[in-house]
Amino acid sequence: MSRHLLVIGAQRCGTTYLHSLLDEHPEITMARPALPEPKVFLSDAQAAKGRDWYRETYFAHAGSETLLGEKSTSYIEDPKAPARVARVLGVVEIAVLLRDPVQRAVSNWRFSTDNGLEARSLEVALRENLQGTRAWDRRSSSVSPYNYLERGRYCDHLLPWFVAFPSNMHVLFSQPLMDDDEVLRHLFGSLGVDPGFRPTRQGRVVNQSREPAPSVSGELAGLLREYFADSDYALSKLLGRDLPWAEHALHARWPDE
Repeated sequence: MSRHLLVIGAQRCGTTYLHSLLDEHPEITMARPALPEPKVFLSDAQAAKGRDWYRETYFAHAGSETLLGEKSTSYIEDPKAPARVARVLGVVEIAVLLRDPVQRAVSNWRFSTDNGLEARSLEVALRENLQGTRAWDRRSSSVSPYNYLERGRYCDHLLPWFVAFPSNMHVLFSQPLMDDDEVLRHLFGSLGVDPGFRPTRQGRVVNQSREPAPSVSGELAGLLREYFADSDYALSKLLGRDLPWAEHALHARWPDE
């Protein structure tokens, strides 16, 4: 029987690009439709529909592929989602794509702005986030278009997933995935599919914003570095490796997704 793979996040980190690479592999099929994202495991009621319903609803097109994959980038932020996944699907493979949290926050703001959800300037929005303005009420919504900073405290969100699936976590970083063929080769091998397959979409920018990214002031950049410092340190310890962002950049350079 096919195994399951979930791409759980993070938002604005290149997961559409990762989805395109996975979906092209002949041993992997991704859920359809891809949009809107399934988000089945954000809800007890949806998860309670069970494994058969999940497969029939999102993988009716599947053949004999090794992995059935889903991308729902809000999963990483729901501490109850790992238990729902384990209850319905058992042991699954978990893929996570991360980027510099300052770059991610800028990209998140731009996405909200481009989609008419945000009227504040970048500086005002990030400063108000630091002050706790427009805090995310998880009881009323599974997502928040204004959660620019908390969403980048990756270690806080990943811990429940590492507890639930300690041997099945595949944590990648956005820029190395774009730049280094070996990163994707290693991921495919870790997932148990042919590591030699090279997708035609590899290296191609997807879902890029039309306008260049705005910058933040040096003072605000310092405050953001301080805000993320403890989380980045904890993430490095959790993963047992250095993070590819030695210092938070002032611009969002990764192709927006």
